[in-house]
Amino acid sequence: MATVNENYLKLQAGYLFPEIGRRRRQFQAGNPDAKVISLGIGDVTQPLAPAVIEAMHKAVDEMAQKETFHGYDDGGVGYEFLRRAIKENDYSARGVDIETDEIFVSDGAKTDIANMQEIFGLDNIVAVTDPVYPVYVDTNVMAGRTGPSAGTGTYEKIIYMPCTAENNFVPGPPAQRADLIYLCFPNNPTGAVVTAGELKKWVDYAKKHKAVIFFDAAYEAYISQADIPHSIYEIEGAKDVAVEFRSFSKTAGFTGVRCAFAVVPKQLKAYTKNRKPVELNPLWRRRHCTNFNGVSYISQRGAEAVYSTEGKRQIRRTIDFYMNNAKLIRETLSTFGYTVYGGVNAPYIWLKTPDGIDSWEFFDLLLTKAHVVGTPGAGFGPAGEGYFRLTAFGGTDDVKEALQRIKAVS
Repeated sequence: MATVNENYLKLQAGYLFPEIGRRRRQFQAGNPDAKVISLGIGDVTQPLAPAVIEAMHKAVDEMAQKETFHGYDDGGVGYEFLRRAIKENDYSARGVDIETDEIFVSDGAKTDIANMQEIFGLDNIVAVTDPVYPVYVDTNVMAGRTGPSAGTGTYEKIIYMPCTAENNFVPGPPAQRADLIYLCFPNNPTGAVVTAGELKKWVDYAKKHKAVIFFDAAYEAYISQADIPHSIYEIEGAKDVAVEFRSFSKTAGFTGVRCAFAVVPKQLKAYTKNRKPVELNPLWRRRHCTNFNGVSYISQRGAEAVYSTEGKRQIRRTIDFYMNNAKLIRETLSTFGYTVYGGVNAPYIWLKTPDGIDSWEFFDLLLTKAHVVGTPGAGFGPAGEGYFRLTAFGGTDDVKEALQRIKAVS
């Protein structure tokens, strides 16, 4: 008799974004003439940079010739040319010493974040910010690291750290011990950022408790304030306690191309049950190379072009386009009387729902009355109730039209 992994049966309802898609499709089926504008799921809309396209076209031509054909990369960890570009531009340029064999290229930060927990024991205590990107929680539920749903949008055996307006959506370390800590800055969904001093508290906490921080830096390219760290490794001692995840999806529009990377420093350790230290870099290398065949040569050449002089200039123009949208949304909603956060160092705007209505009710109101799709804050955790996320990834004309529609129902 085949049995199922019963941990999957603990998952609450559906994954947030498919549920949004289901409600949108249901509405559209009953209102086929309605033009729905989506400011919900964080997919990009602008085309790839010309430098990236040129590099990918060249790579396709190389694949057509025996002399320049490329098969598997270095065991699935990424071609040396891309890992070297990542090292030099994302780390060395900021005074951070990361080696190429500490960089693992993949097809997405979500993939890496979901898979990384597999090399850790099921007895680890997990801590997440609340609201939180659902993948952090759901993958630990699937693995069996949590108890059942507590019926309040939470799971037993997970430490939830509320991110509220009172703490600027940046919690401090918990009073109790946590072993695996998920941090995302700039934050999805709130758009909050963390200072070096605040991040140092987390590094110190992890050292004290021999914990590991999973640092999701997928939106670091959107940071506009000079004093905000782009990498946790800018903090002294972080290489002893942290894995960092990056992605080309939102930075360079690779959502349909797929390329990302994780950094696992060689000095980073976890422990056996008898407290013997174990290096995580070779464990992740074994897991990565066993379960993953690598990112295509064409995608990796495109990612390398992100770091070229022209690529940087062109991609910065696209990021500025999105952040101008963010500014437009933030400032316009404020004039409508909404309380608005984020949109300065991240492409997300986090707004308080009006008149105390819950976030799914606000979702349905915008969908049915304004024909605008956003993301209900409750889908990110209980502390997200009463809030709503909009993204800046739409076209500017659509953003302007969506804002006028929101004004009409406000």
